[in-house]
Amino acid sequence: MSYREGQEFSIKDIDLTQQVGVDFSKYLSKDLEKLWRKTLKSGMHGLCFSLYEDGQKPGDVITEEQVRRRMEIIKPYTKWVRSFSCTEGNEFIPKIAREYGIKTLVGAWLGDDPEINEREIEGLIQLTNEGFVDIAAVGNEVLYRNDLSEEELIGFIERVKAKLPEGIPVGYVDAYYEFSEHPRITTLCDVILANCYPYWEGCPFEYSLGHMQQMYGQATHAANGKKVIITETGWPSQGTGLKGAQPSAENAMKYFINAQVWSAKQNIEMFYFSSFDESWKVGPEGDVGAYWGLWDKDEKLKF
Repeated sequence: MSYREGQEFSIKDIDLTQQVGVDFSKYLSKDLEKLWRKTLKSGMHGLCFSLYEDGQKPGDVITEEQVRRRMEIIKPYTKWVRSFSCTEGNEFIPKIAREYGIKTLVGAWLGDDPEINEREIEGLIQLTNEGFVDIAAVGNEVLYRNDLSEEELIGFIERVKAKLPEGIPVGYVDAYYEFSEHPRITTLCDVILANCYPYWEGCPFEYSLGHMQQMYGQATHAANGKKVIITETGWPSQGTGLKGAQPSAENAMKYFINAQVWSAKQNIEMFYFSSFDESWKVGPEGDVGAYWGLWDKDEKLKF
């Protein structure tokens, strides 16, 4: 995800009476690091799986050994893992997760290449029918990127739903506001999979929890009674700021703690973005793109 003009933070959107976060005023730097580690060790609902090592990028084929090594690192901390593709080694993610007793939200990566889309859809159907998928996601931010039309996306979702076993929820992942703007997609989905990033709307950290609550509330309103899962949220630990949103180690730690505490108290299912830093994202998302992980690019905990 990245900055989109017209989707910008406004203090008018925040109900300050509803924002409940940790009081960080009593925490010095070392105390904050301890609280961050304690929060991490207490466990997360879900974590987005970062596949690529330094020097790798989408299009490179990743080995089972690499996936297994990274899964070993994250397995003590999460109940669920989210993957973004069903090809080029991504298919190992749900298979290995299942070995470790981790539930899976598995995505087919759709874009503007029909051949890739076909491989991804067939890969998702196969993985699900083999028993490796707990929630199936047909596409990620396709409407946000304008890669497919609404009609094309509907066709893919309907195709997947028709070929999966009964009881496997099928959804589509996009920015929270897309579900208000595309009610036909929302109606078709079994579960609403919403990405919620206060950072990418230029929100200052001090309002970030309240803004995420607003984002979740908008997706919930659009869902009309269906379950809403936050499929991505996070804060970069370094890089160039975006309007009032400033990347820093301190803000990244505080955002993670607030997000975990709030989602646990409210029983909201949330996948944190992301597990490991990925250097290839510097280009697509600016210099902050490489610094969203809880672990750095060398697979070491950041704090």
